[in-house]
Amino acid sequence: MDRKVEISILCQTYGKLLTKKQYEFINDYYNNDLSLSEIAENNKITRQAVRDIIKKGEKKLFEYEEKLMFMKRTLNQEKKVEKALLELTKIQKDYSDKQIASVLELVKKELNCLI
Repeated sequence: MDRKVEISILCQTYGKLLTKKQYEFINDYYNNDLSLSEIAENNKITRQAVRDIIKKGEKKLFEYEEKLMFMKRTLNQEKKVEKALLELTKIQKDYSDKQIASVLELVKKELNCLI
């Protein structure tokens, strides 16, 4: 996974555990596509200070993920759901019983809600 995408997802997951500035700066940098200079100018601080705050925030995000593994579990769950959906589709194609087909369609809809 691309590092920027990973940090963006981590920020959505654990962002509220960061300081207000760390969250704002990481969100502006990764999600709002602002440069370090733009963030610095908006907050009347140096570009280096912005970079330091972002780096400390990133480090915290990765520490939270290492301990809690919420993102990893979520991604694994999504993979399992996708695999189950694929198997259900195979069964639906191979068997023509209308009752089975309707039950499988209902199960597929419920699984689709999870991803």
